[in-house]
Amino acid sequence: MSKKVADQLVETLAEAGVKRIYAVTGDSLNEVNDAVRRNGKMQWVHVRHEESGAFAAGAEAQLNGELACCAGSSGPGHVHLINGLYDAHRSGAPVLAIASTIPTTEFGTKYFQETNTIKLFSDCSYYNEVATTPGQLPRMLQSAIQTSLWFKGVSVVGLPGDLTAEASEDICSSKKPFPVQTASSPSEDDIKELAALLNNTEKISIFCGIGAKDAHKELVDLSLILNAPVAYSFKSKMEIQYNNPNEVGMTGLLGMPSGYSCMHDAEVLLLLGTDFPYAPFMPQDNKIVQIDINANRLGRRAKLYMGLCGDVKDTLLALMPHLKKKTDNSFLKKQLSYYSTVKSNLYTYVKDMGDENKIHPEYVMFAVNEHASDDAVFTVDTGMTCVWGARYLEATGKRKMLGSFNHGSMANAMPQAIGAAFAYPGREVIALCGDGGLSMLLGDLATIAQYKLPIKIIVFNNRSLGMVKLEMEVAGLPDWQTDMFNPDFAMVAQSMGIEGYTVKDPGKVYLTLKKALKEKGPVLINIMTDPNALAMPPKIEFGQMMGFAQSMYKLIMNGKSKEVIDTINSNIRHFKEVFQ
Repeated sequence: MSKKVADQLVETLAEAGVKRIYAVTGDSLNEVNDAVRRNGKMQWVHVRHEESGAFAAGAEAQLNGELACCAGSSGPGHVHLINGLYDAHRSGAPVLAIASTIPTTEFGTKYFQETNTIKLFSDCSYYNEVATTPGQLPRMLQSAIQTSLWFKGVSVVGLPGDLTAEASEDICSSKKPFPVQTASSPSEDDIKELAALLNNTEKISIFCGIGAKDAHKELVDLSLILNAPVAYSFKSKMEIQYNNPNEVGMTGLLGMPSGYSCMHDAEVLLLLGTDFPYAPFMPQDNKIVQIDINANRLGRRAKLYMGLCGDVKDTLLALMPHLKKKTDNSFLKKQLSYYSTVKSNLYTYVKDMGDENKIHPEYVMFAVNEHASDDAVFTVDTGMTCVWGARYLEATGKRKMLGSFNHGSMANAMPQAIGAAFAYPGREVIALCGDGGLSMLLGDLATIAQYKLPIKIIVFNNRSLGMVKLEMEVAGLPDWQTDMFNPDFAMVAQSMGIEGYTVKDPGKVYLTLKKALKEKGPVLINIMTDPNALAMPPKIEFGQMMGFAQSMYKLIMNGKSKEVIDTINSNIRHFKEVFQ
């Protein structure tokens, strides 16, 4: 009996190193599902929502740097994939999405569950095609895999359900992917020009993104030669912060004033492997040099003095022999001193644990950092959870952190933790969830229970959409429709077979976390945090201050003076950080 197209698909994926397919099975996917069963070399992970599957695949790909796979069946299954695929694509995760479709005989007839996959996925993929014959599928599959690995993003293969049952065909082109690693650095002339600039400048700062993750040693060596402070993006914190004597923290919406200061006080700012998107935090009056492996990113976020295309590690190795060791370290000492003050202020806040049902989230994240293992994998929900993670989780050189850092989606932390738990089965995986994020994809707690994934889910339950609340207040609007009416998340977890705890007393946070992290199976800790704990960015505009004041006035006029007092008291701590 000849091999089916579905069998050929699964064999090719296994050959490419794919270990599992995250999917909700459905009629157009049934042949693929059965081929996975028969093949035995990979796993079918039955998620409860295709969006969760796409997030999980994206997380696995980011952690391993290898191809990961998800699938969705006709119509709604395709649409449900999109948000997770957008996140994977913008995060540079090599993900292959199998979009099984209606029968080929029904194309163009507005058939039940028909979608146009080419239009649907065109904005969140590098490769996006539909196979309609047995001879097309293997060639498209090889191209899709190679494209994902090279461009580091999503490829989509549309696969009609009837095609998967047909006999496979041999092809003349290759059936497997090939390595994509390559050395890349700017020209010798560019390197010498940059070296001359750095040798003749005293105040130099470095800002790193995830593109510098493989150049930790070279980056630290460079900072020591130049006596340059090193700031970094949230996405690159775990790769840049550890064993880095010149680091001064983050800048941006979630960052610290020390990171902001070092970038603005410098005469030359080196941007290494970053596509930092927030223009208000970028300096305007110094010389900016950007180094990035992707030339299309050069100059699109800042006015550059120089733009160099190359891998960060390769470029620094070529650059450093041309540099002279700086003797004046006064600029560096000033920035490190300021960073020390900022950190001292941050850790002053965690001494105040908060009150009953109003536990300070800074204290909770500080406790998580204290109890988490040295090689823990953290996933953080978009919103206020990101703020506390950015400020209180510390890098060790082994820890990893994932979030929806480019796409900014809600509900990413829990499904990304699923992918992380499969990718790193022996490591501690901690999902740091907002109550809004968790409730959006709550059903996939059942996936965690079904596969007995030992994920620890910590819910920062502030009964509100905290980041939206802050955005409304700085815009001068009273927060409206940001309150959350939540179930008891611990009881929900228990009903699904997951150990669950609710913490209302701040004095019980440490012991509960310690106990939960020692459990062998999945645990959810529902912590009732302060809804008025709103973090301030490292730079505050006058208009934001006025907006905040107007928002408080409108709340008073609406008879909510208690909420105003609580909010102002809670934020005094954060204003101190900004203005010291």
